[in-house]
Amino acid sequence: MSKDLTNSSVDRQNVLNNPYALAEIERAAGIHGIPFEGRTVVLKEQVAAFFEVTPRTVDNYLEKFSAELRQNGYELLKGKRLQKCKIAIQATFGHEADFVTKTTVLGVFDFRAFLNLAMVMTESERAGLLRKAILDIVIDTINRRTGGGTKYINQRDEDFIQSAFIEESYRKQFTDALKDCVDMGNFKYALYTDKIYFSIFREKAHEYRSVLRLDHRAVVRDTFYSEVLDLIAAYECGFGDTLFQACEKAGRKLTSWEVDALFSIFESQAHWKPLIEKARNKMASRDLAFRDALHLQLQEYVTPLQRDEFERFLGEKSKELAERLEEAKDVMKRLKERQ
Repeated sequence: MSKDLTNSSVDRQNVLNNPYALAEIERAAGIHGIPFEGRTVVLKEQVAAFFEVTPRTVDNYLEKFSAELRQNGYELLKGKRLQKCKIAIQATFGHEADFVTKTTVLGVFDFRAFLNLAMVMTESERAGLLRKAILDIVIDTINRRTGGGTKYINQRDEDFIQSAFIEESYRKQFTDALKDCVDMGNFKYALYTDKIYFSIFREKAHEYRSVLRLDHRAVVRDTFYSEVLDLIAAYECGFGDTLFQACEKAGRKLTSWEVDALFSIFESQAHWKPLIEKARNKMASRDLAFRDALHLQLQEYVTPLQRDEFERFLGEKSKELAERLEEAKDVMKRLKERQ
């Protein structure tokens, strides 16, 4: 999916909150600024010169995107911090920096704010080239840290194995309930699995497969995030029990119409709402950031990923599934003994 950073605040923030891509972009950009408070900052005049625009153009963007730029590191210095910055400027530029001597308020961009400006500035050819480089570096960084692909990035999460193992157990209870309590052919398994998927994330299995560009051999639940697996397990456990109780009460297997009516009541229970909203947010936001996949039915749930999300799936705590399985042998054994 082609991304336009100038039009999407979510895509911009996903870049700026990704510490791994940010480090690579900073190295590639080669921006030389002013050392200040343990970071590097640049002035409006330096920014204008780099992007080959006027300082007035920079001011226009500061006004238009004020909240976003301040959130990402642009700030106005006053008082003691301004004096410290003036000393740093003099040390960096010498007499050429005399223009800041009488300044009582000074705006500075750290690298995140500088990059943020590059992502919204449309007049500058340099900004456009930098945006292209940003997108390339983000993709390369994610692919490198995930071993070349993001289809199973969900499995790098330390919570995945336990969620997958538990869901598999409740899946068996659910399919047993369908087998013993529902008077339909074998297509009932796919039919009511799709009902659960659609209830949670508004897509049937084949639609989800299409969004993630999965081939026919891929198992869709192998790509689900742990929060989604947990909610699916809760649905399977709860609705399976509902079927058993209704079947016992009726003294016979249930018709498809009866099962559909039961599911409609089951999914409309109020306690599902916060869990569904969380699952939709995680799926929609992570898939857009990591897999470049947009779930059209979940667009309203997309938000930028926070730094801890990048740490969770790309950082030191994230691992390949094989490593997780080796470490989780004892945990899985204990879980199995409880069944």
